[in-house]
Parts: sequence; structure tokens; C-alpha cells
Amino acid sequence: MNARAWAELLRLPALFTVPGDALAGAAAMSARPGRRTLQAIGSSLCLYEAGMALNDWADRQEDAVERPHRPIPSGRVQPAAALMSACAFTAAGLVLASRAGRPALAVATPLAATVWAYDLKLKHTPAGPVAMAAARGLDLLLGAAATRPAPGATRRALPSAALLSAHTLALTTVSRRETTGGAALPPLAALVTTGALGFLLSRELPAGRGAAVTPGLPGIGAAAPRPSRASRLPFPLGSALTAAYTAVAARPYFHATLNPSPALTQRAVGGGIRATIPLQAALSARAGAPVTALLTAALAPLAAKFAKKVSVT
Repeated sequence: MNARAWAELLRLPALFTVPGDALAGAAAMSARPGRRTLQAIGSSLCLYEAGMALNDWADRQEDAVERPHRPIPSGRVQPAAALMSACAFTAAGLVLASRAGRPALAVATPLAATVWAYDLKLKHTPAGPVAMAAARGLDLLLGAAATRPAPGATRRALPSAALLSAHTLALTTVSRRETTGGAALPPLAALVTTGALGFLLSRELPAGRGAAVTPGLPGIGAAAPRPSRASRLPFPLGSALTAAYTAVAARPYFHATLNPSPALTQRAVGGGIRATIPLQAALSARAGAPVTALLTAALAPLAAKFAKKVSVT
């Protein structure tokens, strides 16, 4: 087996953008990450890899023309092997979600369905970016549902999921032009979205927002209520993470707006992907979880290091 080819197929450096979803979901529930949160992260990673393998399998004919260097068109990975790995990762993701509890499985199931629907049917339709945005939002809710498996509790994570989904919607819309370029409107819209998200992230949460929904849940992974953001979050941390997100995403979007060439559009997509981690960290900080925010932010340099070794394009 060609390990490097599989690393490229599965976009291993991009995996570092996944754990922050579940961690931000846990933070939104005012709970410390526990065993169920780790299982949710494992489920998210598996479903993400299923999407990567399925994406290249579905695009193998298109990639043979536009990206012949990719693992499948270059012959380094067989199409059947890629499809089988997508099935195996999906099954593993659902099993891990079931171990995290029924509420987590109830979120992971539509998440898996969205991944498959996007890759096989929706990617090249107007619904494609919406489906991708929904998948990211569901991934955050998966972490919330696993961390606090109480009926209706995940409603508290909906605002964070909406912000993450908005970022993903803008990024995916830009990515649809990364091989052709020529359109300034998508990166301009993404630039405006980034500014709006930065503004919303900088706002204080309502008083009491950090109180737990159901304190004292039994079992591993339950946690005591966390005080509200205003009472424990160091102000510079939230501001720094929000500024990092805005800077990483906005600059390449701005350049692509001025000159929507394929090269600059691809850089804009790369910037949007890199900005996902500081956004997740900022969401955790905004929810009053500074330790979770710092752990998430620490994934950014690791992603950058591995990106230099393995191509994700």
C-alpha cells in the first residue's frame, strides 16, 4: 500500500480541523470534554475521512482531466479501494457515535447521510455549499449531544453551529471556482461573511449563558456547571482568537476579490480552511471555555506542519 497516496486521498492535514467541532459543541453545553466527547471526535474523524475518500471516488473522472496528480487518477489508489474505505469509515463513525449515546447517534446519522449526499449528488448543484455547511454544523452538534446527552439540550449549541456553518457556506462557495477562477463575487461574499462573524464573535454572551442545562448528569463525561463567560474568560483570549480567525480568512479573500485568478482563489480556499481552527477556538472561548479554546488553537501549527508534507489539493 502506498502510504503517501492514502495520506493524500484522506487529506490527513485537514483532519486537524475536525476535533474543534466537537470541542466547540462541548463548550457550548458548558461542560468539560469527557469520554463521550472523545468518542464524538472519533466519530467525526471517521465520517470526515469517509467524505474525503468518497469525494475522490465520485470525482475520479473529473480529476483525470483537472487534477491528474491525485491518488486515484494517477493510479496510486484503486477506485474500489477508495469506495470500500469510505464505507468502512462511515460504519466506524456510526459505531463510535452509538457508543457516545443515542442522542449522538441521532446526530451522526443525518451527518453521515449529508456527507454521502454531498459527494454523490449535491456537490455540483446549488445545494452543494448548503449541504457542506449543514455537515459542519451537525458535526458541532454531535459533540454537544455526546457531551450532554439530555433531551433538547443541544439547542444551546445551535448559535455556535450556525456561526460555523456560515463560515463553511462561504468557504465552500469560493471553492467551487478554485480551478477556474474568474468570479469576484464569491470571495467578496466570503470576506463580508468573515467580517460579520468576527463582529458576532466579539459580542458578549447574555448573562448566564454559560450555566449548565442539567447539572450533575451521571456517568463519565458529566461535569459541573461552568460559570458564565463574563466571570471567567480572559478578555484578551477571546479577542486574540477572533482577530486570528479574521486575519487568516480575510486577507486571501480580499486578494481573490481583487484578482479572482485560479491561483488566488485556491489561496483563498486554503486560507478559509486554515481559519476554521481559530474560529472553533473562538467559539469555545466565547462559550466560556478558555482551556478548550487553547487546546483547539494548538492544533493550528500541527495542521500547518503536516500540510507541508502531504498535499491536500
